[in-house]
Amino acid sequence: MFQNVTGETFFHLSEQPDTVILDVRSPEEARMGIIPGAKVINMFDCDFMKKIESLDHSKTYLVYCRSGNRSAQACMIMSQVGFDQLYNLAGGLMSWQGPVAQAS
Repeated sequence: MFQNVTGETFFHLSEQPDTVILDVRSPEEARMGIIPGAKVINMFDCDFMKKIESLDHSKTYLVYCRSGNRSAQACMIMSQVGFDQLYNLAGGLMSWQGPVAQAS
């Protein structure tokens, strides 16, 4: 399963070792800005499952989208394929008070 967390908790978790920030928005949305260091994997991409399954299952994943709904769905999918350290940013990027960077 996964846990919904506040922006403050999400930020503190992001500072821990072996943590990956995962943005599941579209590339167009990501161009508007991402949480620094985030890896963008579009949930609506036809290769989403393949990309997710190739990730290191031993790491902690902090997942977000625009509002928190898509990222919650992504967390559910990830938990079904064996990920167990999952955190969803409640309210998504709309509730994020931390830094935002340009996507690379």
